[in-house]
Amino acid sequence: MNVRTVLQTFTTRFALLVLNFGIIIFTTNMWGSEGKGIISLLIADLAIVCFASNILVGSSISYFSTRLPLQQLIILSYIWSLLISITIPFIVTTSHSQEYVWYLIIISFVFSLLTANTNIFIGQNNLSRFNLYTILQQLVLIVFLIIYIYVFSWTDVYVYFIAQICAYTLLFITSSIEIFKPLQFKNVTISKTSFKSLFSYGWKTQLYSFLHFLSNRLSYYFLEALQGIASVGVFSVGVAFSEAIWTVSRSLAVILYSDIISQKQDISYIQQTKLSLKICFVLTCLFVLIMMIIPNSFYIIVFGKDFAQTKNIIMLLSPGILAIAISNIIGHYFSALGILRILNIKAFIGLGITIIGSYILIPSLGITGACITTVAANVISSIIVIYKFYTNTSFSLSDFIITKSEITMLYSKILSKIHS
Repeated sequence: MNVRTVLQTFTTRFALLVLNFGIIIFTTNMWGSEGKGIISLLIADLAIVCFASNILVGSSISYFSTRLPLQQLIILSYIWSLLISITIPFIVTTSHSQEYVWYLIIISFVFSLLTANTNIFIGQNNLSRFNLYTILQQLVLIVFLIIYIYVFSWTDVYVYFIAQICAYTLLFITSSIEIFKPLQFKNVTISKTSFKSLFSYGWKTQLYSFLHFLSNRLSYYFLEALQGIASVGVFSVGVAFSEAIWTVSRSLAVILYSDIISQKQDISYIQQTKLSLKICFVLTCLFVLIMMIIPNSFYIIVFGKDFAQTKNIIMLLSPGILAIAISNIIGHYFSALGILRILNIKAFIGLGITIIGSYILIPSLGITGACITTVAANVISSIIVIYKFYTNTSFSLSDFIITKSEITMLYSKILSKIHS
């Protein structure tokens, strides 16, 4: 694992974390729990659309970017993005308000195009560009929000969606210029074989991602139906802290995935995965502890009085936060090796628990019921993938504890990279 890449990725993810919370704080104070609920639901709907588009523009385009002609992959992924973005939004909004369906269609399309480009960077092992465009998505969004709200005095919650469209469109154009520069698109044909390869790999990985997403977001829809849109806004802030802590595991997982798919031979995949597990486990525990130490009054001051339950939500979700952090690492290991069945089993079980728990607990317990359901789904489903990993390799408690010698080694490598 390249130390420079690790440092760069963590720096990017930390900056992204700061920007994300800046946006959360702004939106909660600007539009309250109801406005935050509207934004959270659209983002949840957008994620569902993206799972369909990511069959071709997600990890599949990363995996095949060095295996198939890139021009073919680009054309296929862009056409697929258009088709999915036109059709799927009407389906996902049938269960609730369709006031923002046209925003959803446009955002889905431009974001899918941008996702295709950024995942090409992963496939080329160009994580510096991937990291740059990842952070620019939030940074440029903030710039457009500032312009529209403070220059043009647009204060309706839907200005958030307009800013998203502008930010993603701008970044798609700039990333396309970089990607298209060395390519020749003359006489490029649309290959059925290439489409089948992309689709076959993509639907398997996206099935897992989609089911995992539903395990974490289905409670939003139950809360909206049973407790009102404001409860979604309150719960979503607690979930945002969970996902902020997962920044560590997701950063390490992306690096691990990129390293494995770019290597031609098995070069200590197990050892590299276990090193990622150690770092992930220790840092996740540290961040969970910090979140739990922060007094509840801090969350009220930052997010507003509507969000007084935030600390309780974080504490309830903490076991699931740690479980998913670990399974993120192992899941990307299996995904990079094309071992997808266990991930889908994990996701199906997590979704089943979520459906049953939401139906039973949310009507009587509200947000607390959503928290209990989420934790149960995350912990039980993660145990399955962790068990599968350790049937292929020996288990040791040292897999989750960084030794003094490893800390010294990592520290010396970091210093050498900084001064190089």
